[in-house]
Amino acid sequence: MARAGAHAPGKRLTAPREPDGETLANGETLKQFYAGVFGWQVDSGNPMDYGMVAAPEQGPGIGGGISASADGASSYATFYVAVDDPQATLDAAVAAGGSVVMGVTEIPDVVTLAQFRDPAGNLIGLIRA
Repeated sequence: MARAGAHAPGKRLTAPREPDGETLANGETLKQFYAGVFGWQVDSGNPMDYGMVAAPEQGPGIGGGISASADGASSYATFYVAVDDPQATLDAAVAAGGSVVMGVTEIPDVVTLAQFRDPAGNLIGLIRA
């Protein structure tokens, strides 16, 4: 599970939107989206232009990668990211072009979570750290 910092809260929530073909085929769009929403450093300095995300230096988490699909088909990802403030992160995702799927929901004594779709339509979950 990746960990991200909190973002300044906003107020706008939007309905999910269909991603356009350019967003689906453009890995650079997704790299910029995740760098902006979670503050990740994405390194694409390799022959395949594959966006490598390093694991955090402190605390739990794993590294990963971001890229367009090789054949131009829809990309697919589902993962949860531990964040300090799920609402602020939802707001940052919406401001960056994502859409809310599930607002912040608390399951008492279990977890506080939320979900959004990135600009390519991938479902991403958030949990309160």
